[in-house]
Amino acid sequence: MGTQVFPERQAVLLVPSRYVDFSNQVINVAIEQMTMPQLGESVTEGTISKWLVSVGDKVNKYDPIAEVMTDKVNAEVPSSFTGVIKELIAAEGETLPVGAVICTIEVEGEGTAVPEAPAVEAKQEEAPKAQAPAQAAAPAQTPKKPAGTKGRYSPAVLRLAQEHNIDLEQVQGTGMGGRITRKDLLKLIESGNIPTADQKQPAAQVQQAAPAQPVQEAPKAEAPAQAAPKQAAAPNVPVQPGDVEIPVTPVRKAIAANMLRSKHEAPHAWTMIEVDVTNLVAYRDSIKDEFKKREGFNLTYFAFFVKAVAQALKEFPQINSMWAGDKIVQKKDINISIAVATEDALFVPVIKHADEKSIKGIAREIAELAAKVRAGKLRPEDMQGGTFTVNNTGSFGSVQSMGIINYPQAAILQVEAIVKRPVVMSNGMIAVRDMVNLCMSLDHRVLDGLICGRFLARVKEILENISKDNTPIY
Repeated sequence: MGTQVFPERQAVLLVPSRYVDFSNQVINVAIEQMTMPQLGESVTEGTISKWLVSVGDKVNKYDPIAEVMTDKVNAEVPSSFTGVIKELIAAEGETLPVGAVICTIEVEGEGTAVPEAPAVEAKQEEAPKAQAPAQAAAPAQTPKKPAGTKGRYSPAVLRLAQEHNIDLEQVQGTGMGGRITRKDLLKLIESGNIPTADQKQPAAQVQQAAPAQPVQEAPKAEAPAQAAPKQAAAPNVPVQPGDVEIPVTPVRKAIAANMLRSKHEAPHAWTMIEVDVTNLVAYRDSIKDEFKKREGFNLTYFAFFVKAVAQALKEFPQINSMWAGDKIVQKKDINISIAVATEDALFVPVIKHADEKSIKGIAREIAELAAKVRAGKLRPEDMQGGTFTVNNTGSFGSVQSMGIINYPQAAILQVEAIVKRPVVMSNGMIAVRDMVNLCMSLDHRVLDGLICGRFLARVKEILENISKDNTPIY
């Protein structure tokens, strides 16, 4: 999958300018921060999948410095400055929240003449360090973590630690500067050797020297009302000669995490309706060749289904909602997410304001978005703002499926394959008709069976009444 350049991100000054003297020329140098960009409307964190620079490398403004992966997109992050890479704070594979510092860049400013700082100032700064009490030193048997790592845990690390009762003080990080990464915790979980706070107590009891003041334990965070289920340790799968081990890519890991979150947080319910699309098939077959010659892209069945769903969503706005904890947000815009698969990944670009578009306009967007996905040219903004997902599972022959909701949306509709079936007509006669199943997964916190049944019945009505007399393409 190709990567896309993401727009410049704001960076802030880390330290005041300092002055360096090279051959009697004084140069103003500043250390600037590069932060984790927000690569999507609902994206809260990103993973450094690959650094494209090393410490000491010279970079120009807009040069790509890292590849960042989220569950939405894989993108290159450009430098916001011209300068020299000072420090890579985040390690490859580390997941950080949006806005967290990923690296620092040394930037040269204009030359400035300044007097040399008095030597006495340096002595004054050193004095407080010598006054530190001896009892504050860590016990000799406790491995000392690199300075600056305490309190810099990412939300992903803190969440895993809470879910699995991991004592982070006993974990040695492998990240930049000794930071604990999500990968470190996953290895511990898989091994089953998880350090907990209880394991420190016996060691503390045998210490001979007690501290001058009693040590106060940090208050433990209150357990959530419904804690996430603990992730089971990875099974020890024996690998036999001839077996193929396939590494899990960052994109696949992100998809897995997103699917797991949706299944855990959204109580899924499922319903299905059967639709007679014989008239739709006949209508589309009668105009598809002329349409292709005129427009240059295909008029697919899927465009008719998306249009019908958008029209029904306008009549049933409750379906176009999202769960937000203490409230349900009913979205004004009808933006249809469509699932597009590649060989090793799944992307969900968005058709904005689908209810305002013609069938031709929807067909064009489907073709353009699918081409972007397969060419690796999908932009983050192409994936933002979706309110309801329609998945064309019928394109690979499926006749019945149970989709996983595109969280935090409230529902997903699977359009299955159109197949010919014998159907008992209203007059009692049996006829061969073109039939399709529409399968809907819903978040039962937001939606109930009654409203979803009515919604599907309306989609069915729209599709079964499509004809050249009442369904304009343009």
